[in-house]
Amino acid sequence: MSKFIKGFVKDERGVTAIEYAIIAGLIAVALAASVGGVVTKLQSVFTSIVGVL
Repeated sequence: MSKFIKGFVKDERGVTAIEYAIIAGLIAVALAASVGGVVTKLQSVFTSIVGVL
């Protein structure tokens, strides 16, 4: 049992997966924030187009 625990503590594969998950989460948050600004600008552009028509 102690060999299993020592091997589990030394295993770094899970750490790498967690790091990738954190990076993917940060990228998703950044994309969501940037898309929000783009949507607002597009709405104003389309509103002005509708007003002109």
